[in-house]
Amino acid sequence: MSYTRDQIEKAVRSKGYKYFTSDKGLDVNIVGIRNSSTGDQVTNKFDDKMTISFKDPDGNWKYYESDCTTDPGKHWVENIMNEDGVAILKPGQYRGSHKVGLHQGKYEALRQQKPVKVYRDNNEDGKYDMIEENVKEGIFGINIHKAGSRVAGSTQIDKWSAGCQVFAKESDFNQFMEICNKAKDVWGNSFTYTLIESKDIVA
Repeated sequence: MSYTRDQIEKAVRSKGYKYFTSDKGLDVNIVGIRNSSTGDQVTNKFDDKMTISFKDPDGNWKYYESDCTTDPGKHWVENIMNEDGVAILKPGQYRGSHKVGLHQGKYEALRQQKPVKVYRDNNEDGKYDMIEENVKEGIFGINIHKAGSRVAGSTQIDKWSAGCQVFAKESDFNQFMEICNKAKDVWGNSFTYTLIESKDIVA
């Protein structure tokens, strides 16, 4: 399933979130879309979408969409690292939550810099348990990064995500980071991340 920029803007605004439209250019909207159709199933596939949309300095809208995961992989759901449980980012808008920085000290990505909310799933039952009473808020290293360097992209999440938002293809991620670095030069090193669900999008 692919989406249009208009659909993303409408969905974001329908939730009462901010959608950035500055004519100055590169006022980026980074919006992840979690696949609602899979429910609590751990598909271990990159079946979500990462989008970035913005006006260029000439006032023209740009929109890019990539395969990603907004959920942790099967490995970390069944082998938790944190006694509270694996982290599943809760849908919402997190203003200024990320900045350009090193992911695990290795390469440039968007690193979490302000608190976000996550569901903590600790029963290792192979399903996502998104229960309100298990929501925690804090800095958990929920970064936006890439899965690997395979030209065709990764197909299985496995260990690539323990809660991070992860691009399947390196080329898509590199394009995303190029835009983010240009935006940083205009607006400073602070990025809002918005996570919605595919059921929020009206055709």
